[in-house]
Amino acid sequence: MRILLIGAGGTLGGAVRRTLVERGHEVIGVGRSGGDLVADVTDPEAVTRLYAQAGPLDAVAVAAGEAVFLPLGELTPEDALRTFRGKVLAQMDLVRQGIRHVAPNGSFTLVSGILAEEPIPASAAAAAANGAVEAYVRAAAIELPPRRINVVSPTVVEESLAAYGSLFPGVEPAPVSRVATAYVRSVEGAGTGRTYRVR
Repeated sequence: MRILLIGAGGTLGGAVRRTLVERGHEVIGVGRSGGDLVADVTDPEAVTRLYAQAGPLDAVAVAAGEAVFLPLGELTPEDALRTFRGKVLAQMDLVRQGIRHVAPNGSFTLVSGILAEEPIPASAAAAAANGAVEAYVRAAAIELPPRRINVVSPTVVEESLAAYGSLFPGVEPAPVSRVATAYVRSVEGAGTGRTYRVR
């Protein structure tokens, strides 16, 4: 399959890329500042250019999303909008525009996260965005067939514990390689409208 992978340069994206390539797929990595293709997917015009550059695809997978973390009393409407643009609207637009570029038997794999179920302090915007992505996937699955759409919802990964582990006390991390297998399940499997939780 030819797979467009958003966020291929990150910790999760790198693992997803390696796993998919090992399984024989052609992966086109996309990053905001580097990669096979460069694009800021929060900009709909950049997404249009991205699809034009990428050519025909069998799947689109997302392994990145920007979110603002601030205490509830300090969270502004602009912070919430930035989070929804980075995590929700960007992924929705990748699907909207991608329908014209992904094969009829192809798929979309989006990303949410544990905060939709188990929020932490200062995560209100991110938690709401994750929940919105999961609801969107359930709704979009009704209209997309024969194309499929799913979302991967990982816990904090072992490889990011140094940066984020203190924010998730008592939460058991998962190796990023295990999260990558959920992307394989979404890309190669038959399910649609599913949230694949990696805990």
